[in-house]
Amino acid sequence: NGSYRLKEGDVVHFLMGQEKVNPWLKVSRRPLEVVEESDDYLVINKPAGLLSIPSGFHAEDAVINRVLAYFQAQGADPAYVKPHIVTRLDQDTSGLVLLGKNAIAHDRFSKLGKDAFIKKYHAIVHGNFAAGELTGLIDKPLARVGDTVKREVNPAGQRALTEYRVIGQVPGASLVELRLLTGRTHQIRVHMAACGHVLYGDDLYGAEDDFARQALNCYYLAFPNPFNGQEREIRIADPADMRELWQKLQEKKQ
Repeated sequence: NGSYRLKEGDVVHFLMGQEKVNPWLKVSRRPLEVVEESDDYLVINKPAGLLSIPSGFHAEDAVINRVLAYFQAQGADPAYVKPHIVTRLDQDTSGLVLLGKNAIAHDRFSKLGKDAFIKKYHAIVHGNFAAGELTGLIDKPLARVGDTVKREVNPAGQRALTEYRVIGQVPGASLVELRLLTGRTHQIRVHMAACGHVLYGDDLYGAEDDFARQALNCYYLAFPNPFNGQEREIRIADPADMRELWQKLQEKKQ
């Protein structure tokens, strides 16, 4: 009865509707590193090389496929527990990814707005920064290059803001912490390249080295839990390939 007014002591039961089960979405039982889990969300550590959602070329193994297997192993009913990506990463970027466990959780996170999420990255880039450029704000608009996946700095593009702080430097290379203030495609990669500091392994934007992928890891994620108002802060270590690369670059200095 829509006209009924709740009284003190009343108990409200919420019945969540069933979600449509996608019969074409395959389950992948490959490894999944769960960093944090609640009744409503999951934070995972995505390895480089893994898509967030399946594509025509990678239909059987993406974050979504692996999370389906994780839920299945827990005995979850797919009509009520279904992964929804809240924050995603490029295929060859590693790090923290947040997923809602159902459409309601995804909707609650979406209503927070993008500014509610703080994402910080570590990147290893070519070249060194001058003494007066060890911190800064990059404010350069980005646009798609034709019909390709590539982006470029373009006055006609969307505004893009990236904060950066140099953590360490060795001859010819730097370790940088970056925070996205906007979320454009390839934003960190293009901004660093535009400043003369292309990421190691990022051959799409001009890197000439033998690192297997762009040296970029989302190591920090902060967000308000929309179900209880608590602020969550999650940190992870950089993956082995990036740690080994930085170690090799430091050894060259000696």
